[in-house]
This record gives sequence, C-alpha cells and structure tokens, in this order.
Amino acid sequence: MKSAVIVFPGSNREPDAARAIRLAGGDDPVMVWHTETELPAVDLVMVPGGFAHGDYLRAGAIAARSPIMRAVADHAGRGGYVLGVCNGFQVLTEARLLPGALMRNAGLTFVCRPVRLKVEQTTAFTTQYQRGTVVTYPTAHHDGNYRADDETIARLEGEGRVVLRYVDNPNGSANDIAGILNDGGNVLGMMPHPENAVEPLLGSTDGLPLFQSIVTSAEAGEATPPRRPLLDRLINRNVPPGA
Repeated sequence: MKSAVIVFPGSNREPDAARAIRLAGGDDPVMVWHTETELPAVDLVMVPGGFAHGDYLRAGAIAARSPIMRAVADHAGRGGYVLGVCNGFQVLTEARLLPGALMRNAGLTFVCRPVRLKVEQTTAFTTQYQRGTVVTYPTAHHDGNYRADDETIARLEGEGRVVLRYVDNPNGSANDIAGILNDGGNVLGMMPHPENAVEPLLGSTDGLPLFQSIVTSAEAGEATPPRRPLLDRLINRNVPPGA
C-alpha cells in the first residue's frame, strides 16, 4: 500500500504515523508539505495529530485552507482512503470532508491518557477487528468534544457511520462518538491515536489492526461502505430488525 502523510507547521505525529503504516505492511510513506498542490499516486492519505499552525483561530481551521487540502479532497472524491487522527480529525471537519465540529472538552481540560473504545462497525478501516471489540488507544487533546446538529447525529447513527465509540467518554462528545466516516466510507476521522498503540514498547498493540485493515482494503482495491441498517432492511427483508 502506498501512502502519504500531510505535514503542517506544528504537526508532531507524522513519524508515528509513518512507523505505524510500515509496521502494518505498507510502503514507506511520502511526507507531503502543506504548501504542495499535488499528491503522489497513493492509496491512503493520513492527516496526523499535533497543533497545525498552533491551532490559532480554531483547531484545524488554518490547516484546512492549506493548498494541499484541495488535493486531499480530490483524492477522497476519487474514492481514495483518508485517515485523520486528533488534529487531523479537526482538519477534516474544518475542510468539510466530515460533518460536525470538535469543540473544547467538557470541563475545559486537556485530556492525555489511554481511553477504551468500542469498534462499532466493520468498515475498510476496521476489517481486522471483530465488531464490538473494545480496544485501548492513547488520547491527547483539548478540543475533542464532537458536536453536530441532531439531524446529522441521527444520520451518522442510522447509516452506521459511527465507527468508534468511547466506553468512558473523556471529553463530552455527543453519543460518545470517537470516530466517524464520510458517506462514501473512505474517509475516517477519529480523536484517539491508534498510531501510538502499534507495538509492545508503547504499551499496546490495539491500534495496529486499524492500519492492517487499511492495507488489506487497499490491496483489495475497494472501500467497504458504512452499514446502513434501515436501508439494508428495505432492500433485504431477511435482515433482522436491529442488525
């Protein structure tokens, strides 16, 4: 799998992202500076964590308007995979590649600790997990409180686009949401850091299957769309209610 990692002034997780991709079996990622206007031919674009542009104005707001983000949007529009983690999730919402916004944490405190997450859906990013598995990833953020209007939240839930959910919500996110997909199933944004849970030295390997899932999906050549339970039942009456 070929990949690119976007680098902004203030990014600090791009080496971790690159190592996680390599450990999962991907090729050595290409680091792409934010002022570039084109991406190399890749399967995955990762927008890593950190404090892009110092998080001035709003977290991710300036980075979302960087020249490279048009190319990232085009890549996503062609069905290419995009993964945004922590500050990367904030950038993707500010760029409108994902709905909603990341607000200040409940209690207005910076959260920096391992958190437990439930894998809610089987998608291109989670094929190596059993649905319902509880994993532990580190988290480190001040603006991780996911918010959206009621209609958007209902749509995310109804279309099976909530991929990861907090077991013990550390930041007040609506519906305990920790990670969501776009409607095409090829863009994932999440606050916790799977790239920092990929080898025993880091205290956990729970994040490695996420990157292995992306490698497997990329090699298969197609995205796994999010589940849409209601639509599934309308199309296939054999799908039981609540499935």
